[in-house]
Amino acid sequence: MKILVTGAAGFIASHLCEKLVSMGHLVFGIDNFNDYYDVKLKEINASDLVNKGVTIFREDLNSDLKSVFENQYDYIFHLAAQPGISAGTPLHEYVDNNIYATQNLLDSVVKYNPDLKLFVNIATSSVYGKEATVNETAIPKPASYYGVTKLAAEQLVLSLKIEGKIKACSVRLYSVYGPRERPEKLYTKLIENLYYDKPFPLFEGSIYHERSFTYVGDIVEGLSAIIGKEELVNGEIINLGTDEVNTTQEGITAVEEIMNKKLIIDHQPPRKGDQLKTAAIIDKARTLLNYNPKVSLKQGLEEQVNWYFEKFIN
Repeated sequence: MKILVTGAAGFIASHLCEKLVSMGHLVFGIDNFNDYYDVKLKEINASDLVNKGVTIFREDLNSDLKSVFENQYDYIFHLAAQPGISAGTPLHEYVDNNIYATQNLLDSVVKYNPDLKLFVNIATSSVYGKEATVNETAIPKPASYYGVTKLAAEQLVLSLKIEGKIKACSVRLYSVYGPRERPEKLYTKLIENLYYDKPFPLFEGSIYHERSFTYVGDIVEGLSAIIGKEELVNGEIINLGTDEVNTTQEGITAVEEIMNKKLIIDHQPPRKGDQLKTAAIIDKARTLLNYNPKVSLKQGLEEQVNWYFEKFIN
C-alpha cells in the first residue's frame, strides 16, 4: 500500500512510519518542521525515517498540496497538529494548525486522491474534557484550545464521510509516552531534569492526576491494525490507549527507580486545561482491531530512558 502520514517527523507519527515500513508498505511523510519545540529533534527523527526508506515532504498542510498528491495514496494517517493544552500558545495557532490545516488536507484528498481507501484522523482524549473516563458515545466537553480544535478537526473529517466523499474514522489517543516523546512532555522532561539535577516544575494537584499512560509501541500496533479494515471502521470513533491507570506520582517514582536518582521538585500553580483523570475505555478497539496493549508503564519508561541516553547522553 502507499500510505501518507502527516506530522511524520513528530513523536507518534515517526514510530507509525517505521511500523508501516516494517509491514512492507510504501510510506510517505509530510511535516512542516515548525519550531514549537527544538527542530533538531524532528531532524533526528526524519533522518532515521529516510534511512528506512520513508519519503519526507517538507510542506505545511495549509499550503498547496498538489505536488504531495502526485502520488495516489491508499491510506492517510493524519497526526499533524498543534499540540499542548496550556494557554501559552495563541488560539490562532490551534485554529490554523488543527482546523484549517485539516480542512485543506481534506480538500486536497477530494480533489487529487478520490480513490483513497481510508482517511484515519488521529484525535485525542482531550475532547472529553477534565474527566476522560468514558466510551466513544459520551458527549465531548473539551476544556482547552487543543481539545476544542481537535474536536473540530474530527468533525470536519467525519462530516465528509457522512457526505459520502471519503471513507474515514477517528482515533482518540490517551497520554502516549515512549522514545521520541516531545521535550516539554512529562517523561522526557522528567528524565532530563533528573539526569542534570534540575528542578522539575510540578503543577499543583497534578501529582494525583490519573492517566492511561500508553506506550507508543502499543499505539502504533493499534493504528496499523486499521489497514485492511476500512469497511469495518468507516465512520467510527475509536478510543486507543490502555486500561492500566497510573498517577503522575507513580510515573515519577518509576523513573526515579530506573535512573536511581531523586527528583528535585519546583512547585507551580495549577495549569489551566489539565485533565484530572483519563481512563481509556477500549472495548471498541479490542473488538474492531483486536487491540491489546501489552507494555507496562515501567517497561515503557525503561525504553524511554534508554532512548534518551542513546540520543542525548552517550
